[in-house]
Amino acid sequence: MIMYDWLQTIILFAILIILTKPMGIFMMNVYRGECTFLSPILCPLESLIYRICGVDRQEAMGWKRYAWSMVLFNLVLFAALFVMLMVQHLLPFNPQKVPSFTWQLALNTAISFMTNTNWQTYSGEQAASYFTQTAGLAVHNFLSAATGMAVVVALIRGFVSRKTASIGNFWVDMTRSTLYILLPFSIIGAILLVPQGVIQNYSDYKTVPLLQSTSYDRPKVDHKGIPLKDTAGKPVTEHVPIQEVTIPMGPVASQEAIKELGTNGGGFFNANSSHPFENPTPLSNFLEILLILLIPASLTHTFGLMVGNTRQGWGVLTAMLLLLVLSLGSLQWAEKSGNPLVSRLAVSGSNMEGKEVRFGLAGSSLFTVATTGTSCGAVNTMHDSLTPLGGLVPLSLILTGEVVFGGVGSGLYTMLAFAIIAVFISGLMIGRIPEYLGKKIEVTEMWMSILVILTAGITVLIFSGIALVTPSAVASMSNPGTHGLTQVLYAFASMANNNGSAFAGLNANINFYNLLGSLAMLLGRYVPAIAVLAMAGSLAEKKYIPPSLGTLPTDRAPFVIWLVLVILIIGALTFFPALALGPGVEHLMMIG
Repeated sequence: MIMYDWLQTIILFAILIILTKPMGIFMMNVYRGECTFLSPILCPLESLIYRICGVDRQEAMGWKRYAWSMVLFNLVLFAALFVMLMVQHLLPFNPQKVPSFTWQLALNTAISFMTNTNWQTYSGEQAASYFTQTAGLAVHNFLSAATGMAVVVALIRGFVSRKTASIGNFWVDMTRSTLYILLPFSIIGAILLVPQGVIQNYSDYKTVPLLQSTSYDRPKVDHKGIPLKDTAGKPVTEHVPIQEVTIPMGPVASQEAIKELGTNGGGFFNANSSHPFENPTPLSNFLEILLILLIPASLTHTFGLMVGNTRQGWGVLTAMLLLLVLSLGSLQWAEKSGNPLVSRLAVSGSNMEGKEVRFGLAGSSLFTVATTGTSCGAVNTMHDSLTPLGGLVPLSLILTGEVVFGGVGSGLYTMLAFAIIAVFISGLMIGRIPEYLGKKIEVTEMWMSILVILTAGITVLIFSGIALVTPSAVASMSNPGTHGLTQVLYAFASMANNNGSAFAGLNANINFYNLLGSLAMLLGRYVPAIAVLAMAGSLAEKKYIPPSLGTLPTDRAPFVIWLVLVILIIGALTFFPALALGPGVEHLMMIG
């Protein structure tokens, strides 16, 4: 790495760590209902929302009622977005007159945004109107992110509570997550992005003449859309001159800010965060990476403060940073090494295929590990063009449950599930009853932790296997063999783990992937979330056990290292065969 690359990486991590503590304190005060610098402005609005919705902020919920509230609220959001997509052509703010979605695509998209996945099998600038982007997709970006934050706060209360059935109030947690955290900080993010060149308007698309005309050949089709062939059986093409181009417009900055801050992902444009209207400069690239990591990192400090031991939060953050730095170094090395097949053509140097030159290798690598370590599917690099081992890194980050740093809320509760597994295993090894944060780890906590960790992995392996024996799914691969396997594995890993990024070489807009992918997203989001709430309810009813000489210290370096090893071991045992057959074999073929 050149000096600029090192400097960019060091500054990013330094700013992130500096912001973790004040942001963590702020979020703790928000969830405890204490005064913050936004309270004079937002408290009256919060009270008004409760009065309109008939919510009693003092009402406590058990885990079952909390879970039902979450599921029913998300079902209503899904239905609203599904209907909006189906009647999009009848709604206002549609200057390009884009048609409605098919029901299969509308189903997939509505589930995708409801589950914080933002998996897109359509081109945003061609398929979604301004109304859909603003009133539909952007609203879901806020509320799906707030759902994950509410769930993790409920789990933290489970650790803190003493012999009670209450884990909080879902409606209060949702309101405060959206009103005090996501909304104001996304406004700040949008204001910072606009001066960099991220557009924000509701204008018609602009048609402008090219400075130099160009042309291309395209397949010629008959009146039924069937490609024509000549007498020799070769495709017939026609020459198409191009003298002007249409430039899409839209309210991008507001969408971009919450898509990164809420680890939603997706893109206003098909090119996602490699598009110059979404991510125009190295500084905007830096800001977007920071937005992706800010809330997941800061929630670790909120966790430490709420359980009364900030060292616990710093320990979790350290484990996340270790995995992130390891992944960044591996990806940087793989892409810096380049492709020997290309080097033989007298073209040496880093693998810059699929990357924006304005960001360089370091900016691309940073964004790639940030967006796949969290559940943010925004990309500034086409992952399909990475080297085999380079592609292995983001795929592995997704498959390990996205705990580095994970989605807003979902990353931390998945990491805490791993911590419970680590405590249980270590307790067995030393012959002591496992305890974590003063709560005895028993059968319920273990089963719920297993559901949190393994649900997405089992879904990925089963659904990928089904895809590989389904003709229509196999035909959607742009590459055969090992790379095609990686494309399918990445697609279901992204959907089941609610990431939303894609390998960019798979045509996923077919009924098979739209329908089976919808099921994968639902399982990957709600089975772990409900399991976490059940675990929170079980923990809240337990009595507190003071630490003793036999208690395993979970706020020190040895446990942090053990936690990292447990994550890597579980990931390797679950996915090593699939990864070996995909990126592993492809790498051996490349160097051989």
